[in-house]
Amino acid sequence: MKGNVAVGGLAVVGAGMAWRRLARRKRARDAGSRWLAVTVNCAPERLSPEPEPLARIRDIAEVTTRPAPGGRGTELAARLLDPRSAGKIRRLTGTDPRLRVRTALRDAKSLVETGEVLLPDAPPTTHPPSPAGKVLDVAIRRAGGEGRL
Repeated sequence: MKGNVAVGGLAVVGAGMAWRRLARRKRARDAGSRWLAVTVNCAPERLSPEPEPLARIRDIAEVTTRPAPGGRGTELAARLLDPRSAGKIRRLTGTDPRLRVRTALRDAKSLVETGEVLLPDAPPTTHPPSPAGKVLDVAIRRAGGEGRL
């Protein structure tokens, strides 16, 4: 009797682990096919030529432009054409195409709103960094563009 209960318990635990693994895979697949979007403070009519950063990702992503909700400018959106091309290993090595899409959207927003691509990682000071500052610099470089759009 105890053996049957143990086997039944193991079967339930195994089924739960399998379900969890399948759900995790589905979330990862869906994450690659999601639309990434930024709102630009610019009327849709003024964006007649597509911003250059968005033109660079046409080979890997579908790009749309539409009026933002509430008449607050223009919404630029992009998603990968092949979500399977993204993954954890490519993200760690810095070759994940989602990073290119995020960077292109951020650069396009900056270019449209200010006329130039702003570089946020420029050194803010001329003083050499402290040991803690060096660790922070490494962490920022390893972040791989996963900051705000």
